[in-house]
Amino acid sequence: MNNLIRKYNIPGPRYTSYPTVPFWDNDNFSKRGWVETFQRAFDESNEEEGISIYIHLPFCESLCTFCACNKRITKQHSVEIPYIDTVLKEWKMYVDLFSSRPKIKEIHLGGGTPTFFSPENLKKLIDGIFVYADIAEGHEFSLEGHPNNTTKEHLQVLYNLGFKRISYGVQDYDPKVQKAINRVQSFEAVKKATEEAREIGFTSVSHDLIFGLPHQTMSGMIRTIQLTRELNPDRISFYSYAHVPWIKGVGQRGFQDEDLPSPEVKRALYEEGKKMFEDMGYFEIGMDHFALEHDSMYQSMKNHTLHRNFMGYSSSKTKLMIGLGVSSISDSWYSFAQNEKTVEEYEASINRGELSVFKGHILTDEDLIVRRHILNLMCNLQTSWKHPEQKFDGLSQALYLLEDMVKDGLIEIKENELIVNEKGRPFVRNVCMAFDLHLLRNAPETRIFSMTI
Repeated sequence: MNNLIRKYNIPGPRYTSYPTVPFWDNDNFSKRGWVETFQRAFDESNEEEGISIYIHLPFCESLCTFCACNKRITKQHSVEIPYIDTVLKEWKMYVDLFSSRPKIKEIHLGGGTPTFFSPENLKKLIDGIFVYADIAEGHEFSLEGHPNNTTKEHLQVLYNLGFKRISYGVQDYDPKVQKAINRVQSFEAVKKATEEAREIGFTSVSHDLIFGLPHQTMSGMIRTIQLTRELNPDRISFYSYAHVPWIKGVGQRGFQDEDLPSPEVKRALYEEGKKMFEDMGYFEIGMDHFALEHDSMYQSMKNHTLHRNFMGYSSSKTKLMIGLGVSSISDSWYSFAQNEKTVEEYEASINRGELSVFKGHILTDEDLIVRRHILNLMCNLQTSWKHPEQKFDGLSQALYLLEDMVKDGLIEIKENELIVNEKGRPFVRNVCMAFDLHLLRNAPETRIFSMTI
């Protein structure tokens, strides 16, 4: 395995979209084009499946130095109401462009720290969304919570609003690791937040853990997973730490590069974690996710309805996802659009009566075919091209580039089908890269992605 890690551990995308953001064609993108595509997606899908909403709540009281998300560090909670008012204005702009009343299948509150906001203000936000919308059948509303500041009041208010799933950022229980990443929280705080969510009625509690963080050791990782076992979360996200200190605004400066585990040690941490999770009754889902058999994510994997977008893996899909808030990314299936990246620019554009979109990409027919293949690989670990509409001009090149992975026993390529073997699961991003025509045609001259392993 170490030889394979050395061979395939290269910079590569995480494929929460295709094309990936660095390869968006902004020159041929316009707000008008974005509006036309999301109206098309809405008309095609709202009645049957509803739409999704991602709401970015960017504020945090302190900076976690491992985090590459868009955030604003402040202890001034006076920012809450103006920001919520702006998000609701943005939502009303979208509603005015829909042809009928939207049905919301999914809401995800991301951050930042959503529980930075008071329970009362979160209620104001969600109630404001549903002034102009209905709840779709089989809806799933979720949020990210910080164990240190998610109160019982937060949980009760959100549960009453229809939220049944919460994800707590745990990362690691080792005090030395917590200090390096400036994310200090006790096991007791996580236990309290987890138990309170279950007592109130949340049906899925997820814990986020990260492997590859500074100062992580095998013994420390084993202890973290043993503590996780005591709480038995319904899902576990076991993410690979993305070390991207060159990205503007990223605070990954609380440690030195030499404090990070080597690629071989990092992969060993994952393999040990995976073994422990499987022994605990979890099933591996896609890439970096695990779920118990009763959880909806496991069920969606079995039913081949697992989906992946900018929110990560989802147990259901909608064709249209509207991103609200600073830096949020929207997806109409036919195009992507991203909002302004600073709170000031975002609020200014909305208050001028304009959508805050500042860049995006309109997918070509070729993009749509390749996007489906990459989604198949990321979600189902296989894809096929049995029908003419599943083929594209770069397919033979992709299969040629994958010959080494076939020889290494990582994948199988049959007449019209590609299957990622269990041995190849750690390298699924590398498989997707062979299909990524934008990456192959425009290989970046500088480092823009984290390592694949």
